[in-house]
Amino acid sequence: MTDNLIRAAAADEETPVLIVGGGPAGLTTALELARRGVHGMVIDRRDFTTHFPRAHLLNVRTMETFHDVGIADRIYAEGPPEDQWHRVAWYTSLAGPTPLHGRRIGCLPAWGGGADRERYADASPRRFGNLPQLRVDTLLWEQAHKAWPGGIRPRTELIGLDVDDTGALATVRDLDADRTYRIRARYVVAADGGRTCAGLLGVQVSGPRALLDLVSVFFSADLSEYADPEALLTYLIQPQGEGNPVGVLLALGPDQWGARSPQWSMGMHMHPDDPIGRDAEALTQRVRDLIGLPDLEMRVHAISHWQYEGVVADRFRIGPVFLAGDAAHRHPPTGGLGLNTAVGDATNLGWKLAAVLKGQAGDELLDSYEPERRQIAIRNVEHSLRNAGRHGPIGSAMGLRKGLSVDEGWSEIAVWASDTEEGARRRAAADAAVAHNAEDYSQLNIEAGFTYRTGALVSDGTPPAEDTATGFTSNARPGHHVPHVWLRAADGWTVSSSDLVAVEGFTLFTDGAPGCPWHEAARTVAWATGHPITVVGVGVGDGGDYADPGGRWHTVCGLEAGGALLVRPDRHVAWRSATAPADPAADLEGVVHTLLHRSPELPEGDPLAGLKGIAEAGEAVRVGHSREARLFTVVED
Repeated sequence: MTDNLIRAAAADEETPVLIVGGGPAGLTTALELARRGVHGMVIDRRDFTTHFPRAHLLNVRTMETFHDVGIADRIYAEGPPEDQWHRVAWYTSLAGPTPLHGRRIGCLPAWGGGADRERYADASPRRFGNLPQLRVDTLLWEQAHKAWPGGIRPRTELIGLDVDDTGALATVRDLDADRTYRIRARYVVAADGGRTCAGLLGVQVSGPRALLDLVSVFFSADLSEYADPEALLTYLIQPQGEGNPVGVLLALGPDQWGARSPQWSMGMHMHPDDPIGRDAEALTQRVRDLIGLPDLEMRVHAISHWQYEGVVADRFRIGPVFLAGDAAHRHPPTGGLGLNTAVGDATNLGWKLAAVLKGQAGDELLDSYEPERRQIAIRNVEHSLRNAGRHGPIGSAMGLRKGLSVDEGWSEIAVWASDTEEGARRRAAADAAVAHNAEDYSQLNIEAGFTYRTGALVSDGTPPAEDTATGFTSNARPGHHVPHVWLRAADGWTVSSSDLVAVEGFTLFTDGAPGCPWHEAARTVAWATGHPITVVGVGVGDGGDYADPGGRWHTVCGLEAGGALLVRPDRHVAWRSATAPADPAADLEGVVHTLLHRSPELPEGDPLAGLKGIAEAGEAVRVGHSREARLFTVVED
């Protein structure tokens, strides 16, 4: 439609925000809006039930958001005990007819376990979670249904979407009632996995697709005598994989975990021409054979066929429509970043939509969503693709390679297992290859250290920190997550600085010194701008609203006496004044106006810029080694 026709067009219903898609991105966005007093609507062509486990790893930043929206405690309660899942392992199989079967190749602590426990605890007041998405989705749906009664609509399909400068007009179909109606919305969040909205709006995605064909079998079986008692994931390396894992076994609970888990998923690479690809009975037998228990009693619940891909949408905002989750970026599962990046989208977008809809900010604030989240999506997709290639070197170190027969491959594994000089050399090489997978399983900086470079922030000119996958260091440079430091409240209770960030408006952290001018400055600016500002004084020693006895807060934040830190509701630092300015109110007002009413400067050039790393990593997965990178651009269907 042309400009302003949507305002005049007849609609059956109106809503401030229409969310298309009831997965983690859509439902978390709804809950972020609801806790800020904004009501909207979620539609999904499905019935909000999931029949396959899908994603399961919930990193500390995701668990912060899930704590905010009220489901974190249930996730921890339903997930595994801490001593039964913080390990990833590599085996030849779980059992089998020879001494070479059932051999553990190596293992690593993972997801904040073992030696990583302290590092992860320093990054966040929340710990890593683990719960299959089929159960997480249920918790989100139940919470959203309570928050937006009547606004969560299953079996409702989007079939048309028109946008102009006043909003969007969605044509939807109630599949159960076989009725078509129209909804006018000021804003739309496209969280439909890329199935509909992107195609209707002509949004392209770029990156490698159809890299590998995979099949996952979701089943129940008793593996308590054979499975690793502490490993959540177990990769199986056998000759037929020619060095790559032939399968990955995932414990799914519920109620019991580790080796006693009653439910499991086995993921397997599948050649497109493999005749058993659609044969459920043959696939089930392959699972048994890979595990090494050909007569294992199994009950298969579901089989899922899917493909590795690593794509990012060229645009995340199209007028009043915002792409989130899989509609904006799709990752391979290595690294567990898909669901977590989707929740990050919701955390970023929720407070901004609420601020604009409540008149606390201009629409320009929403222009910051794309530059902030797209660069994170690009980084995470590339990292996920590189993680996919970290397992092959383990098999190669054992002597496995392309062209070997199965018998020849077992002979090479026999050398690896032997009490010989060559066996010792291969085991040392395999141990080193296993250790390299810390880039996947100890990727704390990817999960918790991501930073926005351009968006709703004001740079202080300091250089960025070193960016590695594992090397996380708390800091308060604008764009970073606010540092987590345990502080002492007046009543003696300890509280994380992260939990002191206000739900709405900005939070201004000061040193809490007597006569601190930031309090008056915040009151003046909040009144002038209509945007709430909560002041939190953190004193060195025992001063301020909250005490920092060890002085760690000011050191980590880089604040001197009289300095202040302005933090957004999503806990990212918007501005830092390391020292006391001459006129705190004037500086603060200028910053707040810039954040809320000025579109960020966007990088110029090709929207495909930054995707070279994704293309290179994708090609390495596709062909098993690096060669000239290619980009594959398609219009979503």
